Amino acid sequence: MFTYKRKVTYSEIGSDKKVNPAQIIKYFQDCSTFNSEQIGVGINHMEAHKHIWILTSWQVVINYYPGLGEDIVTGTWAYDFNAIYGFRNFVLELSSGERAAYANSIWVLMDSVSGKPVKLTDEDISGYVKGERIDMVYEPRRIKLPKEWVSQDAFTVAKSDLDTNQHVNNARYIEMALEYVPDDYLIKQVRAEYRQSAVYKDIILPKINIEEDCVTVLLCDVNGAVFVIVELKA
Repeated sequence: MFTYKRKVTYSEIGSDKKVNPAQIIKYFQDCSTFNSEQIGVGINHMEAHKHIWILTSWQVVINYYPGLGEDIVTGTWAYDFNAIYGFRNFVLELSSGERAAYANSIWVLMDSVSGKPVKLTDEDISGYVKGERIDMVYEPRRIKLPKEWVSQDAFTVAKSDLDTNQHVNNARYIEMALEYVPDDYLIKQVRAEYRQSAVYKDIILPKINIEEDCVTVLLCDVNGAVFVIVELKA
């Protein structure tokens, strides 16, 4: 398992002095990036080979939201590779060893020029040390959608939403979805299903469904095609 330690900073917390689910996903995202950089298959390597790992789904279980100044350890490991897919687990632990959050994620290797999936080779995965799959209840990659939706005001993708691939950052979609969650709603699990990438100046049309223990957010394009589905369970 690859790990890195840090403290929760002021810029990472909200008005409740705690991090939110999107920030936890940012910790995981950073951890996997550092892992790839360490073993020599980071951003520059991928650019040179015209490859890109695209996230297809998140399942994040949250037991505790760390606050300002708390020491945290983020860990990650790949547990399987299959054809075009990579499977990766994450953990977020406190200095006490308590597990604040853990996650499963599924990725697909893509050709950055053609936009098509690429079959994994030994070179693509040789640096990763596979670990055992974390003991958790694994939800399906695809999220079952409710039937009723309430449309919200559209907004435009800004430059600050983008990552190094010139797509909306995966964690940024979660931040977008959190805007539609009631204030007193304690999120215990986040699932995200990524269908297409939004880019600069794209118009995003949100649709929401709020139930007692589940908020589902669709982030769609102007034609109704879905960028991302986010499911937030209490």
